[in-house]
Amino acid sequence: MHQLRIYTIKQGEMAAWISEWKSLIAPLRRKFGFEVVGAWTVDEERFIWMLHYDGPKSWEEVDAEYYNSEERKAIDPDPARHIEKSEHFLMREVRA
Repeated sequence: MHQLRIYTIKQGEMAAWISEWKSLIAPLRRKFGFEVVGAWTVDEERFIWMLHYDGPKSWEEVDAEYYNSEERKAIDPDPARHIEKSEHFLMREVRA
C-alpha cells in the first residue's frame, strides 16, 4: 500500500523542515518498515512525499506503532511544528 502525504509548510521553514525530515523522520519511517518512495517540493510552500508499506501488518497498525514508539516521541522539538496543514491519502494501485 502507498500513502501520499502533502504538507503545507509554514512560511520560511522549508529548509528546516527538510533537514529534520531527512535526518529524523525518513530514517525512523524506514526503521519501522516503510519505504520512502520519493519526496518533492512545490515552490517554498508544499512538501510532498510518498510512503510504501508491504509488510505483514496493516497500514494502521504499523503507522500507529511508528507514532507511539519511544523513538518518535523522543524527537524534540517535534518536526511537525513546521507543518501548517497536512493531508494524507492511502492509495491502491490501478494496473493498466
